[in-house]
Amino acid sequence: MTPNQIQNLLVICLIVGYASMEFISHRYKATVNATGNDTKLELFMFLSLLAITQPLAILVTGKLGAWLAPEYKDALAHLPAWAMVGILLVGDDMTQYWWHRLSHSPLLWPLHRAHHSASYMSIRVTFRNNFFYYLMMPGLWIAGALLYLGVGGMVYALYITVKLAVILGAHCSWRWDEPLYKIKALRPLMWVLERTISTPATHWAHHAITNDDGVGHYKGNFGNLMFIWDLIFGSAHITRRYPAQVGLIDDKLFGAEHWSHQMFYPVVQSQREHTALKFGGSAYAGPEVPEGQAEPVNP
Repeated sequence: MTPNQIQNLLVICLIVGYASMEFISHRYKATVNATGNDTKLELFMFLSLLAITQPLAILVTGKLGAWLAPEYKDALAHLPAWAMVGILLVGDDMTQYWWHRLSHSPLLWPLHRAHHSASYMSIRVTFRNNFFYYLMMPGLWIAGALLYLGVGGMVYALYITVKLAVILGAHCSWRWDEPLYKIKALRPLMWVLERTISTPATHWAHHAITNDDGVGHYKGNFGNLMFIWDLIFGSAHITRRYPAQVGLIDDKLFGAEHWSHQMFYPVVQSQREHTALKFGGSAYAGPEVPEGQAEPVNP
């Protein structure tokens, strides 16, 4: 089997494994209230990422590399595995941290809003985003360039597998970290783990509908694979608790945005009463907060 085939097999096993735990734990049935609108957005985004965005980034960077710098083809292939992993952590994961953080600014928020509009947490939310959010993601193009330079093979396959294991687990409705916090002997390990990688507790806080409870932290906890970026760049919030609600307050007040508006803005724009998904629109910052919450959600 090729490294790519091994990677695909491992990723399928991860998805099946996490999905199984969502159902076995009954968390999916109890907490995931997805609509047909949600399903279309999540399905079409997942397919577009696999079939269009990722292949396009690899194809274009490969063609550009062969045209502009043919002598650098596989120039980094001689590096040891640890060095390749270090390059990937910076070139892919750290840049994704900053892209994610910048996408919570008013300018880029419409491209990331779809990821936060889900009122539930599940592995199905993992790749829920705007089409152009991924198309413009620097880390995706840097990864393509690194593949051209020879940072690939089994190192890249295992890196992607580990990264997906973490980010799928961070979104999973089955909170794998929750029982581990209760085991006294594991407290030192969990202290290190929750500061190294993204966990359900830290990432669910990022999806919280409010910060008012001291758990939510939607203006931080931006890390994807490595949570340590949040510690380094001052955006970390660790409580070992989970927010009571996730999602966006404006969707509760004005209704959910159509999947096509969420996926294809700015090409397709919303006509909702209050929306960030049209030219001249803005993120909701009004005073009305449903169900007694005290703080509106701003990106």
